[in-house]
Amino acid sequence: MSDTPETPKIEPILVAEPLSRAIGERYLTYALSTIMHRALPDARDGLKPVHRRILYAMRELRLTATGGFRKSAKISGDVMGNYHPHGDAAIYDAMARLAQDFNVRYPLVDGQGNFGNIDGDNPAASRYTEARLTAIAETLMEGLAENAVDFRPNYDGTLEEPVVMPAAFPNLLANGSSGIAVGMATNIPPHNLDELIGACHAMLGNPGITDEDLVAFVPGPDFPTGGVLVEPRENILDAYRTGRGAFRLRAKWEVEDLGRGTWQIVVTEIPYQVQKSKLIEKLAELITTKKIPLLADVRDESADDVRIVLEPRARTVEPDVLMGTLFKNSDLEIRFSLNMNVLIDGKVPKVCSLKEVLRAFLDHRRDVLRRRSEHRMEKIDHRLEVLEGFIIAFLNLDRVIDIIRYDEDPKRALMAEDWGKDHVRATSEKDYVSPPPGEGELTELQAESILNMRLRSLRRLEEMELIRERDELMKERADLADLLESEKRQWKKIGTELEEIRKKFGKDTVEGKRRTTFAEMGDTEDVPFEAMIEREPITVICSKMGWIRAMKGQVALDSEVKFKDGDEGRFIFHAETTDKILLVGSNGRFYTLLGANLPGGRGMGEPVRLMVDLPNEAEIVELMIFRAGEKLLVASTAGDGFVVPSDEVLAQTRAGKQVLTVKDGVKTALCRRVSGDTVAVVGDNRKLLVFPLAELPEMAKGKGVRLQKYKDGGLSDAMTFTLAEGLSWKDPAGRTRTETILTEWQGPRAGAGKMAPRGFPRDNRFT
Repeated sequence: MSDTPETPKIEPILVAEPLSRAIGERYLTYALSTIMHRALPDARDGLKPVHRRILYAMRELRLTATGGFRKSAKISGDVMGNYHPHGDAAIYDAMARLAQDFNVRYPLVDGQGNFGNIDGDNPAASRYTEARLTAIAETLMEGLAENAVDFRPNYDGTLEEPVVMPAAFPNLLANGSSGIAVGMATNIPPHNLDELIGACHAMLGNPGITDEDLVAFVPGPDFPTGGVLVEPRENILDAYRTGRGAFRLRAKWEVEDLGRGTWQIVVTEIPYQVQKSKLIEKLAELITTKKIPLLADVRDESADDVRIVLEPRARTVEPDVLMGTLFKNSDLEIRFSLNMNVLIDGKVPKVCSLKEVLRAFLDHRRDVLRRRSEHRMEKIDHRLEVLEGFIIAFLNLDRVIDIIRYDEDPKRALMAEDWGKDHVRATSEKDYVSPPPGEGELTELQAESILNMRLRSLRRLEEMELIRERDELMKERADLADLLESEKRQWKKIGTELEEIRKKFGKDTVEGKRRTTFAEMGDTEDVPFEAMIEREPITVICSKMGWIRAMKGQVALDSEVKFKDGDEGRFIFHAETTDKILLVGSNGRFYTLLGANLPGGRGMGEPVRLMVDLPNEAEIVELMIFRAGEKLLVASTAGDGFVVPSDEVLAQTRAGKQVLTVKDGVKTALCRRVSGDTVAVVGDNRKLLVFPLAELPEMAKGKGVRLQKYKDGGLSDAMTFTLAEGLSWKDPAGRTRTETILTEWQGPRAGAGKMAPRGFPRDNRFT
């Protein structure tokens, strides 16, 4: 038997709590983590934790703006291993974005290799690209070695990382930020650094300045890809005042004259975060679907710059009209939302105004200035203490040499010596007298520094240098003491530092010039769509199975037309490309088609169900040209109907518009144009009823009223006519017959009627 004692069984501790509370507490923890450590930027330096850790890791790798590059894989690996224990792909994507000059107004990473492009292509793998810091990124970290900010342990406690960067410029607004947290989000556009520094100077001069006055310095965002901002000034003011709003941004374009009256439009700047390749695909789709009839072709002639060529269909097209339409139907115009939701002091999420964000930055800069000044004073005090010891040593050089040469414990002896007495140089160890124990004039630091002094420093000139250095440090310390005591001097110093940043990266530099311009919106977007369609005659053909097409020109209505096997013709009529076509479904819905958008007549056409959301079980009851101001008679197979104005049946979407209410197996029977003063209704039972049109109500939607009463069957056909001219129909031989004396069939609405006159068509239809 083994003498090994049995391992005691550990009973698990079970804690019972309501599920709602358990889930709530855990989800709250996750939500706070997402808000604080992932999605929202800090108002002080404008960085999220992943970006802050990337920059700090690159600084630790000494990847300065003037130094060499390192592989991106090395950088992302260091960030992941030391500070950010998440996926390396996410870290590399974040770093790559900081290097993309079309995404970031002032790039913080200098990339070498393929870091993606404005077309939307992804960066190359991290093993192929290299990176280093940019000059402006280094200004974000000035003072990290001078106790400018607090540090905290990294995720495993082996290293330390900065809580926030010193941030020499308002990076939050300069580069913008976006993120989605739990229950909140942020979206801040980039701005011009020169304008932001001007606003900071205004706040330093007048702390009570209003948001309206600040907008005079920061008139709006400055996007890296340029573009034209067409948002009204009052909207911009309101957005900066409340921290929420939107900016309408358009592409920049110009008309290029090709000679002989021809021209083309060239787009040179596209809106922010719009992928050029997808934009061109959308424009090509608009041409294919004929949604923009004025546009004939689009070409991408871009190289390093953006150059998108738009060809008009005709030289008579107005450029403003064409661009107004494209702005409305493509991403050549976007609305960039503003949601200035940031972390104040890295702790509290808040939607801030422009003034509040700049105030958070300036207050942070003051805190950084105080901490750096205090750190510098500590360094000066340390150096002054050392210098005082050196000066004492030079004044008593012989005695110092004796102590170092002969004393068994020179450090103790230096500290115990009374340096105010006259000393005689010892010629040998016998002549040397050890100082009595006691408190001397030199501190431990001074004694240690003297012992560590180089022999080459023991020259006469060095004493003068030490005195000069001491005097300069004393003067610098006095200035720092005055700075720490005077709030006014602190703000002045901050203004000077901001002005230095402005000289390096302001509007006088290539990178600092404003790229986004301002313009009035204009009235181009109010141009009617029909006005842009070239008016041409067409012949609309729709088969029984719902295949529709439009043949160019006025084709004879009795000409032979080919259809698919098993299909045949149903509707054929003349129209124009500018006409709207009404399609009436048996489900009581009206759909609208545009003549210019119908497929060409070379093939068999396309199913109409690809153009509108007509259910498979629904049939096409009628296809007609829309004419404004007309009235239509609609009726169901149950014999109910009413008169509806044609303007009420136009549909704006593919889903159509419900006009006639049909239920329980009832379908739409007909839709006829109203003309005359009388209604004629015939049922499946061949009974005919004639009654005044005035007895029918005019409605926009509904079931309607009873037209004719039936015992069996339902409504077969109905029409309107002028009673004085008589009722006409086609007989079986194709001849038109007219009955002028209709007294026998006249009666009130909802009557049963009487048998149709002799010679009435067997299909019980008037046409």
